[in-house]
Amino acid sequence: MTTLKDIRPGATVMVVKLHGEGAVKRRIMDMGITKGVQVYVRKVAPLGDPVEVQVRGYELSLRKADAEMIEVSA
Repeated sequence: MTTLKDIRPGATVMVVKLHGEGAVKRRIMDMGITKGVQVYVRKVAPLGDPVEVQVRGYELSLRKADAEMIEVSA
């Protein structure tokens, strides 16, 4: 299983599945990250937290813990 946390900057991936439950999963979905959407990884901070992505035409910063819940495929 590959998660958004594992993707290198400059790559575009597709969301396969969201892990997690309740409010955390709902918050990720409210940010526009849903199954089937394309996500472009802009940059990753030196220690891996946060991950800056572009999704649905806007930029978003995700914590490493949240990025780990997003399963993706190239």
